[in-house]
Amino acid sequence: MERQFEIIGEALSQALRLWPQPEESITGSRRIIAFRNRLIHGYASISHDIVWSVLRDDLPLLQSQVERLLDSEPDGT
Repeated sequence: MERQFEIIGEALSQALRLWPQPEESITGSRRIIAFRNRLIHGYASISHDIVWSVLRDDLPLLQSQVERLLDSEPDGT
């Protein structure tokens, strides 16, 4: 699961470079990227409880916001 969070954070980071709208549309976009950085670089190691709480509490909102963004694009890109 941690690897998937790393991919999500990197994708969001790249998206913000190319298309600034996600920062306004994705709650806590900078926190998501910071979480990715902590996972990648192993800063003081992140507990499984933190990863689980992000999965349980934050991922559903992120998913709905990304789906909404994708639906708002006329050509799906």
